[in-house]
This record gives sequence, C-alpha cells and structure tokens, in this order.
Amino acid sequence: MLEKKLGELGAVEFLSKEDLDKIIDDLMNVRGVDNGDMEVTLDDIIMTTRNMLLKEIQRLGRVDYALSSGGAMVVRHSEPFIIGKVRRWFRKISLTMVYKDSENMLKASFKESDQCFPLKGDSGFVQIRLKTTIIPEAITLEHVDKAVGYDRSNAPKNCRVYGWHQGHDADIGVETGKMFLLAEFSYDLEKSNAQTFNVLDSVGSGIVDTVRLDFTSNHGSPSHTCIYRLQVHGHEPTSVSMLATQS
Repeated sequence: MLEKKLGELGAVEFLSKEDLDKIIDDLMNVRGVDNGDMEVTLDDIIMTTRNMLLKEIQRLGRVDYALSSGGAMVVRHSEPFIIGKVRRWFRKISLTMVYKDSENMLKASFKESDQCFPLKGDSGFVQIRLKTTIIPEAITLEHVDKAVGYDRSNAPKNCRVYGWHQGHDADIGVETGKMFLLAEFSYDLEKSNAQTFNVLDSVGSGIVDTVRLDFTSNHGSPSHTCIYRLQVHGHEPTSVSMLATQS
C-alpha cells in the first residue's frame, strides 16, 4: 500500500529504503516526544514524503539521467579511498572493479556527512553510464551542506565533464565512442551545495549515454576527495535517425 502511494507521488525514484526508514524514525521520535507516543500513520508518511519531493523539485527542477534508481550506474572510477577490510565492498563489472559505495553519488537521498563516494587523493575520475541516450544540457555537482559537514576540504574543486555515445552493444567499461568536453568548472564552497553548470555551446545537439567526471584538485584534503552526487540533465532525442547517425 505504501509503495503504491509513493509511486503515485513519483517518490520511488527519489527516495531509497534508507530514506523512508529515516522518515518513519523521525516521525516516531517527534510523536513520542510531543504527542505521547501517538501512532505514525500512512498519511503522515505520505505528507512528509510529498514535502521532501516538493523541496527537491523546487531546488533543481530538472530530470537527472544519472539517477541509479532510473537505471544509471557507475562503470569505472579511479582508486577509492577505503579504510579497513575491502573485499565485501566491490562487485565486478566486465573487466573493471566498481566499488559498492560508488552508488551513493547516484542517489537522490538527503545527504549527510558520510553519504559520499570517497576517491583517493586530490585528483581522480568517475565514469557513469546514463539511464538512456540524451542530448545533454547541464551538469550538477553536489557536496554536503556547510550546515552539516564540519570539514569540506574534501570537496572537488577544478572539474571537467566529458561525454560520448557508446551504444548498448558495447562493453560498458570500455570507451568506444569519441569523447568530447561537456563542461569545465570550479566547485565553489561559498555557493550553494548543489551547483549546476550548463554544457558548452559547442556540444550542440550531440548525444551521449556515458559521461566522465575528471577532477584535478580539491579544497585542501591530501588524503581523499568526496563525490556526494553528480547529476546529468538534458532531454531525450526525438529523432531515431539522430541516434543512428551519431552512434
């Protein structure tokens, strides 16, 4: 019943099970303190979820084609920053190793200070297969909000995003298409935690189904760089011939 109602709200793609569990826990805590352990109802959960979705839509207002719940996935990345035992953290895709924590950067959760994908050092990359082929329009890079994260020196700084069309028959871990620059920017800690950058005019109507974020510096951390969320915005091509000629 709850899943059906959330589906009607469009919440399934935005909220993970962990997000929903947190909503219920928060509601129970509030009710327990203020209202004498009153029961949390389905309507309470739906109302809270609706408010969260409205805030997300108002904050950005664009479709994210790099959302993991929509089918996007991380297919390659530079060396992760992992402390302790690591065997349980990775899965194998083709000939590449992709760490489970990399999925964090493709989720529309409400980020806390540890909900990121940490990469070793102050430079590195992440390669993402989008949920479908699109004409890209903008890139959004998100870090933890300064109200939550006490140390944000691990935020990426100077970045480039590349894109290309690889096609469904190609190995998802191998770059077979022609890579071209989508955007080049610097993430500014003094601005909003979610910063959107338009793609270059030179991209035109070029289509992509794969993108790669390269960062060459961060804001001071020598050990690692955290990617909290990367979003890719655009629209799907209307012409089948466009796909045929550019694939």
